[in-house]
Amino acid sequence: MRPLLAVSNAIDLLNEKIGYVCNLLVLLSCLVSAANAMIRYAFSYSSNGWLEMQWYMFAILVMFGASYTFKRNEHVRVEIFYLLLSERGQLLLDLIGTLFFLIPACLLLAYLSWPFFMQAYDVGEMSGNAGGLIRWPIKFVIPAGFVLLALQGISEVIKRIAALQGYVTIDAKYERPTQ
Repeated sequence: MRPLLAVSNAIDLLNEKIGYVCNLLVLLSCLVSAANAMIRYAFSYSSNGWLEMQWYMFAILVMFGASYTFKRNEHVRVEIFYLLLSERGQLLLDLIGTLFFLIPACLLLAYLSWPFFMQAYDVGEMSGNAGGLIRWPIKFVIPAGFVLLALQGISEVIKRIAALQGYVTIDAKYERPTQ
């Protein structure tokens, strides 16, 4: 079980680092938005590139932030029935939901979005707006975000199995296994 927990810790560390980048993107997108608005009203100058940059940062924030949010157990969950379950029942429900719903859905969406990215990459897709940005890099964020979420799902499965077997206990706030 220790090698699997080491894999889980590596995935958690990766998504934690990506989460820090996402946190910085929130600030950066606000600054770009404010600067873009000030320049537009003060100097009557606007750029589609800056507007698209905001959209790109938001897309990265959403797609990569999902795995970070899942790691920290801050995702949306219907807790009406969940809270009525014992700790073991909660672990089993998390395990079943992640194994049979989250991971397959994420892998399917990553697989289906890959051709969307490849088509944009093959043609060197650019924005249709004057001064716009290239599009294919942001389209890569879609499959990459789903793969990161699936990886975090694998990490959560490992932690739940370890907790069910008594190797670790799960810290309810941050989903960190403790020994």
